[in-house]
Amino acid sequence: MKTKEMRELSMEELDKKLRDFREELLNLNIRKGSGQVENPAHIRQLRRDIARLETIKTEKKKA
Repeated sequence: MKTKEMRELSMEELDKKLRDFREELLNLNIRKGSGQVENPAHIRQLRRDIARLETIKTEKKKA
């Protein structure tokens, strides 16, 4: 998901995306432990997307 798309989301949508991304990250980390992850780079991308969403959420709260 691109940053521009993230900025267009409402606060409720941001919260939902954060929950979804965190759940997906948890599932990937569990599968990584058993060696079943096909694309380990996706874990890094999810962590970065979560950080972006948190940053945008904080910016919107201040504005």
